[in-house]
Amino acid sequence: MMAFALALLVALAVDRYFGEPRVRLHPVVWMGNYLGWVGAWVQRRAQQSLQRPDFKAFWLAALVWCAGAASVSGVAWGLQAALGSLPWWATGVLLGLLLKPLLAWTMLKSEVLAVEAALAESLEAGRERLSWLVSRDVTALTDTQVRESAIETLAENLNDSVVAPIFWFVLLGLPGAALYRFANTADAMWGYPGIYKGQNWAWAGKWAARVDDGLSWLPARITALLLLLATGVRGLALAGRLRAEAAKTPSPNSGWPMAAMALGLDVGLRKPGVYVLNPAGRAALAPDTAQALVYASNTLLALVVIAQAAIIFVANGVWP
Repeated sequence: MMAFALALLVALAVDRYFGEPRVRLHPVVWMGNYLGWVGAWVQRRAQQSLQRPDFKAFWLAALVWCAGAASVSGVAWGLQAALGSLPWWATGVLLGLLLKPLLAWTMLKSEVLAVEAALAESLEAGRERLSWLVSRDVTALTDTQVRESAIETLAENLNDSVVAPIFWFVLLGLPGAALYRFANTADAMWGYPGIYKGQNWAWAGKWAARVDDGLSWLPARITALLLLLATGVRGLALAGRLRAEAAKTPSPNSGWPMAAMALGLDVGLRKPGVYVLNPAGRAALAPDTAQALVYASNTLLALVVIAQAAIIFVANGVWP
């Protein structure tokens, strides 16, 4: 288990100093390529009408999802097992290198900063840069709405790209982190409630969306609580409002870290026509983006401390 503690530190160090692997070497890109190919195969057999349930598309998508998940988890398990015969420190270093592509804090931070920098140039540049991060229509967003969307993306993906992979790594090792990233990538590509880019995902994407909901349920709430903790006494005083604000979003999970960030910053975060988080909050300004990144960084720091403690306790038999 000590190798796991070292692996987490190695993964975060590599993430900070080297960033993402090249696209052709990135396992999450490989997952996306597989999901894109089998998703197109499912869509050729799916009903493109929303008039009635499409159980065929649902089960075909579930089947290819399970095949992909089994392959990803099996490869991760095999790689982890192959390292078991090495000294613990060597296992930790190599395991950390394998874990790194499954989390992406540095890239998330740089992309949010890039939106703020583009917004400083012009509203159009900010909208264009935001479109790299979100699937919503950005053409009519104001500068405040662009900034709010970037902060929302930071909060949501702090869970999806950082906290949840670490959570599942601590719990189940490299296979757990790999399975989570596969599930989250599938949800991002398939988990739409209806027609998206001319394809009907109402039933074809339902399995992927529900599995991701289940795997993200606890990590999302941990992310939210750690975000409030990162804001200090004020955030803790607002914890009682967290559940009500989180419930305003359609997602059972993403609302939690977004609501925590809105409350911690005391800003309103809005998706036009869908929800308003912390409606009494003020409009987000450029310094709020920087402060949001500070809160997110402190959340990651707190998580690493907790994760290391959990690993050490297990390794020393403190927990049965």
